[in-house]
Amino acid sequence: MAPVRVDRAFRLSIIAVTAALALGGCMRRQGPVAVQPGNTLDSLAYGAPVAPGPVGAGPIAYAPGGPGPQPEYRLDAGDRLRVVVYGQEGLTNTYAIDASGSITMPLIGSVPARGRTPAGLAAAITARLRNGFIREPSVAVEIESYRPFFILGEVLAPGQYPYVPNMTVESAIAIAGGFTPRAKRDGAILTHPENGALVRAQVPLATPLSPGDTVLVGERWF
Repeated sequence: MAPVRVDRAFRLSIIAVTAALALGGCMRRQGPVAVQPGNTLDSLAYGAPVAPGPVGAGPIAYAPGGPGPQPEYRLDAGDRLRVVVYGQEGLTNTYAIDASGSITMPLIGSVPARGRTPAGLAAAITARLRNGFIREPSVAVEIESYRPFFILGEVLAPGQYPYVPNMTVESAIAIAGGFTPRAKRDGAILTHPENGALVRAQVPLATPLSPGDTVLVGERWF
C-alpha cells in the first residue's frame, strides 16, 4: 500500500506545479487595460467625462488666449485687394483701401470697403455695376496682402511689419527681433481696433494677432 500512496502523492505534486505554471503564464499575459477617465478637455468643457474615442475625434476646448475659431475678417485701410470682374479686363485689378476706407474703381468710382468682409464688398461692387453698367456682373474679391501690425516697447526692433495669417503675439515678438533684456516676458498689451473703437487688454503670448493690431511689450521690474 505504501508504494501506491507515494505514486498518488507524486502525481498530485505534478498537477500542482503545472497549475501554478499555467496561472503564472496567465498573470504575465498582457490584455486590455481599463483606464479611469480623468480631467480630459471634453470633461473640462462639458462638465462630464466622455467615453474615449479615436485620436483627433470629438470637440476641442481652447484655453483663453489660445487658438480657436476667429471672426470673419473685416477690411480696413491698408489692405490690398484683388478684384476680379469676370469678362471685364478693364475692371479686374489690384486695389488698395485708402485712408478713408474705400477703393476707387473705373466706371463706379469710390466704393466703401472698411468694415465689410471680402464677400460683402464683392456684393457692393456687383450692385454698383448692375446699376446701368453691366447687365449680369460676376465679381470676386480676395485679399492680396493684409494691412500691417505694429509692435512697440521692449523688443529689439520695434516698428511696423507685414501681417501674415495665423500670427500670434509671440511670433510678432520674434519678427521684431525678440525681447530686450529688460522685457516682461509673460505677456504683452494688445490694442485691437473693433467697431470704430480701440480695445486694449493684457494678453498671454499665445493670443492670435489680427491685421492692424498693436503689441506693446512692457518692462519688467527687477
